[in-house]
Amino acid sequence: MKGPLFYSKILLFGEYGIIKDSKGLSIPYNFYNGALKSADSLSEEAQFSNASLRRFADYLEKLQENEDANVSFDIEKLQRDIDGGMYFDSSIPQGYGVGSSGALVAAIYDKYAFDKITVLENLTREKLLILKDIFGKMESFFHGKSSGLDPLNSYLSIPILINSKDDIEPTGIPSQNADGKGAVFLLDSGMVGETAPMVQIFMENMKNEGFRKIVKEQFVKHTDACVEDFLKGDFKSLFTNIKQLSHVAFDHFKPMIPAQFHKLWKQGIDTNEYYLKLCGSGGGGYILGFTEDLEKAKKALKGYKLEVIYNF
Repeated sequence: MKGPLFYSKILLFGEYGIIKDSKGLSIPYNFYNGALKSADSLSEEAQFSNASLRRFADYLEKLQENEDANVSFDIEKLQRDIDGGMYFDSSIPQGYGVGSSGALVAAIYDKYAFDKITVLENLTREKLLILKDIFGKMESFFHGKSSGLDPLNSYLSIPILINSKDDIEPTGIPSQNADGKGAVFLLDSGMVGETAPMVQIFMENMKNEGFRKIVKEQFVKHTDACVEDFLKGDFKSLFTNIKQLSHVAFDHFKPMIPAQFHKLWKQGIDTNEYYLKLCGSGGGGYILGFTEDLEKAKKALKGYKLEVIYNF
């Protein structure tokens, strides 16, 4: 048995900001994917996944007993398949901010949810919000609290524009220019990041009035501008706003940036050869990079692993 593939995702803009109703833009990233599979004899990794699925199935059973869960699953079939050696075979790195648990949630919903909303039907805003709500409740098993955006992106495999918590829509992004000098890239920090502690630091900081003001007047403002610039393909304005965003993160989100990258982060702002920003909650995993000249950025970041995700 092998199920359909579900892709990783990248939240290009909106990390932390979407908690406070900034805009956000999430895109599928086909380089990594995962699928439900079954085998008679399981490797150690597959056994670990199988045991995790068993716990997840118990959680889903409890979830659907809750009246406002909005969803019901074929729990018996799910448990039978788990007993038969089902696991989630995934190339998506965990703790890297590219949606490993989101792809798993999407795969389970796709295969076991009753009356599921499918990708083929007319996806109204209302249906998207129902899906996001269901996915948020499902993914909370892995993160404590989830917005549901990662699984939504993985399930639909289309870019999603977040206007606010209650307003999301599918969107188109400008076509890539394969010969363009500019690029968006991933920089591997070489360490795993944990979402929950990072979000906790952010929420703790939000109790401080000065920090709240910075988030609202600077972080959210520049995030919104970046989303609008990117969708319009206005890369000149985008880089002005990305620089500001990188600056705000460097000045006020230090705990989310791995210490060994502080110097590199500042170097980008000072030289304008590239700008770095958080990819997901930070603390490790991938860091997002934006550059108007990829060759220059590669020289400046020599010795680091760059993965280009978008050319313009």
